[in-house]
Formats: sequence, C-alpha cells, structure tokens
Amino acid sequence: MERLGVRQKMSTPHRFFVSDVSYPENSETVIEGDEFVHAKTVLRVEEGSEIVLLDNSGKEYNAIVATVGKRALTAHITGVTVGDKQASTPVYLLCGALKGDKTELVVQKATELGVSAIGVFRSRYCSAYFNENKLERLNKVAREATKQCLRSVAPEVKYFDDFDSALASADEYGNKLFACEFADKSEVDLRSLKGSTAIVIGSEGGFADEEFALAREKYGFSGITLGKRILRAETAAVGALAIVMFCLGEMQ
Repeated sequence: MERLGVRQKMSTPHRFFVSDVSYPENSETVIEGDEFVHAKTVLRVEEGSEIVLLDNSGKEYNAIVATVGKRALTAHITGVTVGDKQASTPVYLLCGALKGDKTELVVQKATELGVSAIGVFRSRYCSAYFNENKLERLNKVAREATKQCLRSVAPEVKYFDDFDSALASADEYGNKLFACEFADKSEVDLRSLKGSTAIVIGSEGGFADEEFALAREKYGFSGITLGKRILRAETAAVGALAIVMFCLGEMQ
C-alpha cells in the first residue's frame, strides 16, 4: 500500500542468535539468556510472533514463537535460507584499543560495513584499559550490529595484548594495509585492490616508528595514507574500511 506517495515498508522480523540449532532433525529451538531478556522485555515478543534465528553458520531460520516463559522462550522453525548480506571478500580490521566507548563504535560500524573479523590490540602509545568484560561487551556489540544490518554471521572480536601477535594474526590475508599518520604516501593503489584484506589502524596515540617498521619488514604490510588531515582513530577506522569495501566492490 502507498500513502501520500510514500511506499510503506513491511516490518522485518526480529532476529536472535541461538547456540544450538539441529534443524531439520529438531524444529524446536530455545532462546534464553540475554537474547531472551531482550526479546521479552524490550521487543515484547509474544506467542505467534514471526522471528528469525541465527546460529553464525550463515543460515537464517524462519520461526514462530511457540511459548514465552519466565526465563526462556521456545520457537518452532518453519524453514531455512542462506543469508545474502555477507561480504564476499574477507576483510579483517585490526584496531588499537580506544578510550571510553570508542572501540564499541568502531566494532559496530565495522560490522555494518561487512568485516569478517576484528582484532583489538595494545601498542606502545595505547593508553586504554582493557579486560575480559570489555571483550565480551565488544562481541555483544558485534552481534547486535549483525542483527541490525541483516547479516547472518557476526564477526568475532579478539584481543591481543601485544602488537606482534596482532600483526601475526593477519598472516593469511592477501592484502595487508597499515594506515600510518606519518606515511608520506600510500605504497599500494587501493583502487586496484582485490582479494582478502587486513587493515591496521592505531589507537589515539598513533604508532611508533619501530612498530611501522615491524609491520612492513616482518609481516609484509604496506603503508597507506588517509589524506593530509590527522583523523581521530575511530574516524580513520570507519573511513578506511569504507574505502576498502568500496574498492573491493562490496558497496556497489
């Protein structure tokens, strides 16, 4: 139906992550924990509601809520499809830990842009505090962003307490980009970028010269510049990812 020249959109079923789906052998699935609390108290999901279940396999399970209890709800799966919103090219973001909730912002936007994995690291000039609770929170942010942008697989967020290990984790990627504020010019032409890509963005304090040298000489990273202006770390991460995704054909 159209009203006043505006096409009305049909509402998209709410999406929930579940840990155990054995469809078609078993069509009943339970939602509990944080996902259940969100479903019941925030979204007000009721019996008979249409929902979509995600198990991080890339599949999307259409389901109907059967019962809503005090600590869990059960859903009856009616069918399964394969999600079509995932990026076709693996992209890995390595970002220095940021102060406050800025790392959460980067994880949220990186997930929306389509990254396949996210690594948060500590480097020489990084002054942000990090612990297991923060890592758990970042993975929750990634899952929420995954549902919001209709992806079917949430990128895993990992933490590296040393910079060397963070760089080593990108070994399998064909392109390795290192965004550095003191790079004179980009060593690769991003416009011709093809294949799996890892990109490193620093924390608020930037990088030391020897960290840039380590990335280039030991791990084969190429330096890139994001222009003449000095960007905030979170701006650099989102901007660089958008450029990379566009050049890889993921935003066309």
